[in-house]
Amino acid sequence: MTDPIQFYEAEKAKHQTNLAALKKKLNISSSIRLILFIAIIVGIYFFWSNLQIAIGIGVLGIIAFLILVSRHSNLQYQRDFTKELLEINEKEIRIKNGDYLELNEGEAYENPKHFYSYDIDLFGRGSLFQFMNRTVTQEGEAEFAKQLSLNHIENIEQKQVGIKELSAMPNWRQEFSAIGSLVKVQHKARAIIAWIKDYKTSLPNIMSLLPQIFTALSALLLALVFFDVISYQILMLWFLVGLGISGIYLKKINKIYNEAGKAKDTFSQYYKLLDKIENTTFTSEVLIAQQERIKSENEKASLIFRKFSKTLDSFDQRNNMIMALVGNGFLLWDLNYAFKVEKWLETYHNKVEDWFEVITFFDAQNSLANFAFNHPDYVYPNINQDQNVIKATQLGHPLLKTKKRIDNDFLIENQQFFIITGANMAGKSTFLRTVSLSIVMANMGLPVCAESFDYSPIKLITSMRTSDSLADDESYFFSELKRLKFIVEEIKNDNYFIILDEILKGTNSTDKAIGSKKFVEKLVASNSTGIIATHDLSLCEIENELPEIKNYYFDAEIINDELNFDYSLKNGVCKNMNASFLLKKMEIV
Repeated sequence: MTDPIQFYEAEKAKHQTNLAALKKKLNISSSIRLILFIAIIVGIYFFWSNLQIAIGIGVLGIIAFLILVSRHSNLQYQRDFTKELLEINEKEIRIKNGDYLELNEGEAYENPKHFYSYDIDLFGRGSLFQFMNRTVTQEGEAEFAKQLSLNHIENIEQKQVGIKELSAMPNWRQEFSAIGSLVKVQHKARAIIAWIKDYKTSLPNIMSLLPQIFTALSALLLALVFFDVISYQILMLWFLVGLGISGIYLKKINKIYNEAGKAKDTFSQYYKLLDKIENTTFTSEVLIAQQERIKSENEKASLIFRKFSKTLDSFDQRNNMIMALVGNGFLLWDLNYAFKVEKWLETYHNKVEDWFEVITFFDAQNSLANFAFNHPDYVYPNINQDQNVIKATQLGHPLLKTKKRIDNDFLIENQQFFIITGANMAGKSTFLRTVSLSIVMANMGLPVCAESFDYSPIKLITSMRTSDSLADDESYFFSELKRLKFIVEEIKNDNYFIILDEILKGTNSTDKAIGSKKFVEKLVASNSTGIIATHDLSLCEIENELPEIKNYYFDAEIINDELNFDYSLKNGVCKNMNASFLLKKMEIV
């Protein structure tokens, strides 16, 4: 069993060493480039009287300089890549030490009408999303949020195998994340996909040959001028012809460039991620199935993306004034690359979406696998279809620190309902969220915070946090009734694990007791399974009437004039309440 902290500390030390070495190489590279540049200038100056030698020095010098620039650029990428890896490991160490509240909270995904996400702090500050999310693309983040919210119970064991495989590849996952983090994408992939799928070509097919022919003739004319066969005036006239041809199609070129420019950063990022996926051997069905989606008959998807990325980079050179004039005047630069863009879009418009979705899948899957790697003491649920919905030993809340966490054994059978009572702050709500999160995590294929966890898959639905709505002109009580109505309608069509916290809070005690009892009886009659937390001790009397009902409680004791909790789930009904004690203790009354 790999200790996550030891792994991250070792990786951190390794990347710090590599980063120092790369910075040294970059300094040497910068010095060499400067020396070469000075040598080129001096050489041209001394041989200016011999134009051919001067031109030769200039051409060879520029070629050598460009090679050094390329090498320097590669070193810069390696430095930035190593820096990202270092930051990833430093961040994981902080998170393992409980410092994760500066991460993205995922509040954009909060939905009070969802089956459970709003009630169990799936999104927001201190949420499971904030704790787990390691995605590096906008689409990956949205997919990860979707996975948390799906409420699907199919193929759990296959999901587990996929997460196990990827969790055992921490270096691969970190490299994937580092690659994705190096490019800051401004435009959503969904909008780019829509543009690609709906794009209509605007340039004539002759543009597949015209720039090549024009470039060849330009080279020929340049050579003839160099050897004094023709005058340079003819070359200048040819230059103006090239600018004229480019000008005719300038409006179309600008439109293509502006639209393609939005995809430039995305393709620069995604081809490297595709390459990472393609060149890895996976064994689990889930990962292999995704890998198969990016296979192409002729070329790898990563190579197709890379070529397009380079096309977009070359097209972007039109912003360089010298390239804009020389390139269009002698090479029909803009027309050449505008046509290449359109040809690529025409060829691959039906395949791009699959390639993007595979990257999105692996980005989201990385977060799940990273969570599993970070918690080697958690257990993958044993999936079965027996009478027990959940049979867990030492079940705990995954966001609580191990030293402070109190775990409980928990067994609930199909069509059973537990009524849980307890004093304020005794642990009822935390326990409800513990059970809720264990169901959500189990359904996703994740390991859960327990020593053992036998599980018969079931969907989750909750009502724990209801609020009034001024915008919808709804009272607190009416909002709660709507939520309960939602639950009643859903359980008619599917099997759910229902978790309720203090139902009918918005009405008086007598009415609440009568209504709560009738509602519990309705839930039991529907053959559902679940837990209800309440302060209403009269509700516990249903245990004597319905065999499906079992009473449990969390206790509180006053010892030496101090309130003490053991946060342990016990059989029976709570007898000790603490509201009066707390009011007196805090000198409120």
